[in-house]
Amino acid sequence: MKGVGNGYVSKSKNVIKISAFMFISVVCFYLGKNWSDGYQQLIFFNSRQNPTITSSSSVTISPNFNKKFDISSLINDNNDTVPVQQEKQSSDAAEKPADDPPSGAQKTGMVDENGVMRDDFVVGEFDPDVVDNWGEGNETDVEDSGSGGGVKLKKFGLCPMSMKDYIPCLDNEEAIRKLSSTDKGEKFERHCPEKGTGLNCLVPAPKGYRTRIPWPKSRDEVWFSNVPHARLAEDKGGQNWITVDKDKFKFPGGGTQFIHGADQYLDQIEKMLPEIAFGRHTRVALDVGCGVASFGAYLLSRNVLTLSVAPKDVHENQIQFALERGVPAMVSAFATRRLLYPSQAFELLHCSRCRINWTRDDGILLLEVNRILRAGGYFVWAAQPVYKHEPLLEQQWEEMINLTSSLCWRLVKKEGYIAIWQKPMNNSCYLSRAEGATPPLCDSDDDPDDVWYVNLKACIARLPEDGIGANVNTWPARLQMPPDRLQSIQIDSYTSRKYLFTAESKYWNEIIQSYVRALHWKQIPLRNVLDMHAGFGGFAAALSENKLDCWVLNVVPISGPNTLPVIYDRGLLGVMHDWCEPFDTYPRTYDLLHAANLFSVEQKRCNMSTIMLEMDRILRPGGRVYIRDTLAVMGELQEIAKAMGWHITLRDTSEGPQASYRVLTCDKRLLHA
Repeated sequence: MKGVGNGYVSKSKNVIKISAFMFISVVCFYLGKNWSDGYQQLIFFNSRQNPTITSSSSVTISPNFNKKFDISSLINDNNDTVPVQQEKQSSDAAEKPADDPPSGAQKTGMVDENGVMRDDFVVGEFDPDVVDNWGEGNETDVEDSGSGGGVKLKKFGLCPMSMKDYIPCLDNEEAIRKLSSTDKGEKFERHCPEKGTGLNCLVPAPKGYRTRIPWPKSRDEVWFSNVPHARLAEDKGGQNWITVDKDKFKFPGGGTQFIHGADQYLDQIEKMLPEIAFGRHTRVALDVGCGVASFGAYLLSRNVLTLSVAPKDVHENQIQFALERGVPAMVSAFATRRLLYPSQAFELLHCSRCRINWTRDDGILLLEVNRILRAGGYFVWAAQPVYKHEPLLEQQWEEMINLTSSLCWRLVKKEGYIAIWQKPMNNSCYLSRAEGATPPLCDSDDDPDDVWYVNLKACIARLPEDGIGANVNTWPARLQMPPDRLQSIQIDSYTSRKYLFTAESKYWNEIIQSYVRALHWKQIPLRNVLDMHAGFGGFAAALSENKLDCWVLNVVPISGPNTLPVIYDRGLLGVMHDWCEPFDTYPRTYDLLHAANLFSVEQKRCNMSTIMLEMDRILRPGGRVYIRDTLAVMGELQEIAKAMGWHITLRDTSEGPQASYRVLTCDKRLLHA
């Protein structure tokens, strides 16, 4: 009995101890929970979760200090964590994760009402009902402090519907009327509005505007309502250019000299001269007087980037049709000034009944072709003087033969209605001509890459004595190979130019890879892209490397170094421009505008609202803008974007929230007059 009593007492003591321990635990939990309310928790990541944080033996403050976390976002298949800013911003400027977020996070588009990225957002979609009454009582009120901040804006008003196809520098009728002469096509060149009289409203879309037909279907058909101009179809209906079929324009692929189709025409050219080697030796071409750009459209499938150019003339809206189709194009004219492309830019220049008198003024226009044609490049001319035996046409052919001979061009093939010349590889032929031969060589101090508002020169642009520019690699190796002309670029840097070239390419490739992974860029209808501050073309090269089915027009601003020769040597397209002036393209012609470090540079020269209004003009409804720049300009840019009716989102870069840079993404809505 004694043993039993002792055992009972022992068990009772154990029960009391356990009960006391449980009571203390509950009390501690309760006190800890309540006392910790309002205190910021520190959540740490390992290196696998945050690759931007390098390992170190020192103790540092957590990168998540002073932030709070959405616990629901921590629970996903990969256990990824996504920090959120402590202070909640408005829905028009919500803070987003960095460029390269964890792969498990949903980041394919705009956020929903819970702050979660939606999967169903697609670039190009828009809701016209949201902004039908945008223009009512929303006049612009701009107060620019001049310091990059303190700007207050009301909504910009809508321009009249008569301006739906407005190109400011080409539709300046007042300036054109004041020209002393228009005999040489001066009216087709740039005549920009004077400072302070430029665009100050939003160019509307035509009634019935629809989301564009995606590429590659758009090569063959576009919505009539997007480019509601039937004159070209009426004028060229018998030449297989363009037809109207119910609510669409159809493009059979023909042209004035190739009514049976562009593909057959291209096959004929390559059969005539296999050395042209489309897509390998010939990568970048220029099509002059392009019509609706079927020549360039069909060359795309052969890995040839063709820039189609034509003036805004009686052949109504040629370039607008080309861009609506998704083909590289720009409004431009051979008249009295140099084209905005560097020397030795194109491996091939094509003119099929382009209505240009190449022999006028002692061949000054063909001298411009010679400047932009790469050493060893080809000039393809399909026109009546090549094949018709009539006195006037035979005289024109003889003049063309004499002129090309004086340029040391060699007629390498003439067959049917096509003649092909080749430019020499060096200056030896020019130097061996008789003394006083015309046209003369340009002075040695003439810069053939100086093109901004530079008049045409009646002389032969010299080729570099060391052969730079002539021996570029074949495609696609040339895309990532630092070209020889890289060394001639004037850059204030103590760093090797090749190092800068390689670093820029790697930088943009990593960013585009993150966009493809996190923002699903391969799933959006991205076709026409404009890089507004292109550098060496690294952004465009990254899009190509990541197999995004789009083309990029790289813009090199006049305020920085002229890197255009490098861009063309890489097998890409580019143009010189001053962003203090409007761009030479129709409204609604680009799906994506990309501007990296542009505004922080140009704010000293231009009013930022001027640039932003021009961006709105050339951006399609449903298109997107990516602005990567310093915090110093982001406040003003956000206010301007809101005043234009864009939906905006401010994101951290991959460097994190403490970085001095941000990415502003904007979506353009459809506005009706």
